[in-house]
Amino acid sequence: MKIKFCGASIGVTGSCHLMTTDKHQILLDCGQFQGGKSMEAMNEEPFPFDPENVECVLLSHAHIDHCGRLPLLVKRGFKGLIYCTDATADLLDVMLKDSAYIHEKDAEMQSRKNVRVGKPPVEPLYTIKDAEAALKLVKPVLYDQLIEINPEIKIVFNDAGHILGSAITELWITEGESTSKIVFSGDLGVMDRPILRNPIKIKKADYVIMETTYGNRLHEANATSIDQLIKITIDTIKRGGSVIIPSFAVGRTQELIYQFNMFYEGHPEYQKYLENVNVYIDSPMATTATEVFKRNAQVFDEETKAYILNGDNPLDFKNLKFTRNTADSQMLNEDKSPKIIISASGMCEAGRIRHHLKHNLWDSRNSIVFVGYQAEGTLGRMLVQGAKEVKLFGETVVVNAQIHNLEGFSGHADQKGLLDWLSGFQQKPKQIFLVHGELNSKQDFAKLIHENLGYDPVVIMQNSEFELETGQLLSREDVISEVMDEEGIEELKDKITNIKEELSKMLTDAEGAMEQKLSADKLHQINNIVLELEKASANLGSSITSEDRDTTPLSEQKGM
Repeated sequence: MKIKFCGASIGVTGSCHLMTTDKHQILLDCGQFQGGKSMEAMNEEPFPFDPENVECVLLSHAHIDHCGRLPLLVKRGFKGLIYCTDATADLLDVMLKDSAYIHEKDAEMQSRKNVRVGKPPVEPLYTIKDAEAALKLVKPVLYDQLIEINPEIKIVFNDAGHILGSAITELWITEGESTSKIVFSGDLGVMDRPILRNPIKIKKADYVIMETTYGNRLHEANATSIDQLIKITIDTIKRGGSVIIPSFAVGRTQELIYQFNMFYEGHPEYQKYLENVNVYIDSPMATTATEVFKRNAQVFDEETKAYILNGDNPLDFKNLKFTRNTADSQMLNEDKSPKIIISASGMCEAGRIRHHLKHNLWDSRNSIVFVGYQAEGTLGRMLVQGAKEVKLFGETVVVNAQIHNLEGFSGHADQKGLLDWLSGFQQKPKQIFLVHGELNSKQDFAKLIHENLGYDPVVIMQNSEFELETGQLLSREDVISEVMDEEGIEELKDKITNIKEELSKMLTDAEGAMEQKLSADKLHQINNIVLELEKASANLGSSITSEDRDTTPLSEQKGM
């Protein structure tokens, strides 16, 4: 039996893992790469397998970095079934059509630019028609339902607590006389959060494929972030500004609606500040996704079910407004009265949020509040790291608004949550593969696992394939170097130059201060720069030799 890591191997997007036996090929997720140009260029690359040979896809959840290339998979020949939970199936209809619409519009815009300079038009990655073809292949199943894919493969989806319908997948795969159990974590959620149930702990597995998004970081307590959110909101309203929240349309937006419901209806002391302030959900997809949430109350946690049974819909309140058309969205920026705008995308890479940032970043009365992970290369990451100006729609915009990053709202388990989940196994897995994390996150978490549990996990660094039974590394590819074009290399060079200049300035400041200690903020900035340099170095590194590809046993690849 073999496993090939075809995505989420060098970062937190593009989740895609191929399981191969002597009779079958099945795919765990088929997500889209998101981030800078070099990452997004990977979506155009051929799959490192033949889609026609894949028997089925087991989908962990409906976030685009896990499902976003399903229409492309179908476009390139896949004809099998896509298994997922029933709630995920409902969300997929929203997510894939929206993603296809964006690809069509992006291609249309780029084609117009190309024609003006004598270049040929471009084709979208996939179309709405492709998305509809993929949706016809979706096979919804229930949590805890044993599904026989074929005589050799059985699966069960368990609640992952990450977003509505998210799943931890258990697979029992028989090859010859031997049956192995593989557990794919998908994205793990946070314990004791509103709306969703806690992630299920699995007791036994031979092999574990595990995400590490926050493998080296701890979230502040959710209660702390909630307190900060209301304080930021009230302080901003007092100075006549608006609160702009970039948020993922599925999951995070619904949790924010829940929380603002508590502020508006459960805390009389906030009313004098909030009674005339509306909360706008300015995202057609978030609006539709919220309706999907309301239709799937069967998978809510007990507290949320109790609210519903008592006649209080936690996803609705008087000051909550949904905008669907462009004109309504534009009016939000023409109206200068204080308001709260929650808009996609969560990393500010597309959607209406970019327009709201253009109209609000320059005004010091406003606050921009981030409530989720910001991937490397995204506009959100730039703002969180302290960018003084950004480009939006070809225009340079200064950053005068207050920038806040409330990690307590993250839908991903932090380092402690990940370790607690892994500690739930009652017998030692034969191997653990760490994916879906930036390099330093995977490496730090691997060290923590070894120190606390005595396991020696494999850190996946590039697309690579392993023979499970023998632990042999069969192949490994340097993904970045294969897709980075001249423009991408120049972009990376500019980034390294900026890093060097910033580090030099910080060191000069430190020397000037002499005996003064560096502030926590300065140390955080320097740490980020070190991580940037490490990443740039890794991305420009060379691939392993062909001799290494065929002979290096997994036992010697620890922490690779």
